[in-house]
Amino acid sequence: METASFQGLLDTILFIIVFYYALKFLARLFLPVLAKKVVEKASQQFQQQQQNYQDQNTTQNQTSEKPKEKKIVGEYVDFEEIE
Repeated sequence: METASFQGLLDTILFIIVFYYALKFLARLFLPVLAKKVVEKASQQFQQQQQNYQDQNTTQNQTSEKPKEKKIVGEYVDFEEIE
């Protein structure tokens, strides 16, 4: 059975510190680029939705311009209650 050594503990702590600072450094490099791409993609999706909405409204306006025929089903009769 192996026992923990002081040198192994120091190596582990040093590894954690180096890993933390390396990750922090890489995040400073890549997060702005990643955030820019996310914003561009969201903007592109918003523009696509806006275009779809405008296309939908123009097709609805074109169809609503046609006069609609009303069906005449009969006379309207107003009933009154008799007491």
